[in-house]
Amino acid sequence: MKKGQRLWTEEELILTMNLYCKLPFGKLHQNRLEVIELAELINRTPGSVAYKLVNLASLDPSLQARGIKGASNASKLDKKVWDDFYNNWDTLPFESEKLLSKFRHKNLEEEFYYDTETLPEGLTREAQIKVRVNQSFFRTMIMASYDYTCCITGIKQPELLIAGHIKPWGIDPKNRLNPQNGIAINALHDKAFENGLITITPDYEIRVSFELRKQEKDKAIQKYFTSFHGEKIIEPSRFLPGREFLEWHTNSRFKGSNH
Repeated sequence: MKKGQRLWTEEELILTMNLYCKLPFGKLHQNRLEVIELAELINRTPGSVAYKLVNLASLDPSLQARGIKGASNASKLDKKVWDDFYNNWDTLPFESEKLLSKFRHKNLEEEFYYDTETLPEGLTREAQIKVRVNQSFFRTMIMASYDYTCCITGIKQPELLIAGHIKPWGIDPKNRLNPQNGIAINALHDKAFENGLITITPDYEIRVSFELRKQEKDKAIQKYFTSFHGEKIIEPSRFLPGREFLEWHTNSRFKGSNH
């Protein structure tokens, strides 16, 4: 370490990991407003924050699988924070958002609710805040991973996109915030996916149910559904959908292919 430099703390790295999840992979640079804001919060330079983001990228298995390497000098503490996040998606994102609010001298209610007077008291209030925070974090993370692009159609209009769960929120609480259990998908195809009319195989191939394919003469069905049958999804820049989640959906929700 150079003279005058100070070691990174675990809190600073948790906040940097929080930001890593929220930024598109190709935008981890020092001129990004979010990078500048975090640098000011933790009293570091934007350049040092950007470099630490690239260090974290070097630990990302989804990038490693694509042959993409970040900086090669990630520290032991970098790896610890990465592993803590990667193995505890059900708790660490929320804790990192609490920490971020603390550094901003705000609270989560101020950050995520415009009208706190409508919130109930006690444990119900805490639970509602946690759900709101987690849903916001998940959406931001998934949209960043897919660069605000529908994985089926390529639509890039954010208002039309949903951060969809592969294995539903209510079925697998531990993986509610796991980015590998999420896809960026437009509202129409999200509804079809949710109801098993389409699926994505563990090989990232789109499959359309026989129920829809037998209506192929319907121009709307052909245009919006059967034309995608057998095509590959548009893959995210990181956090590829987990094959175990896709396998679950194909086997448990998909209404069959009838080849």
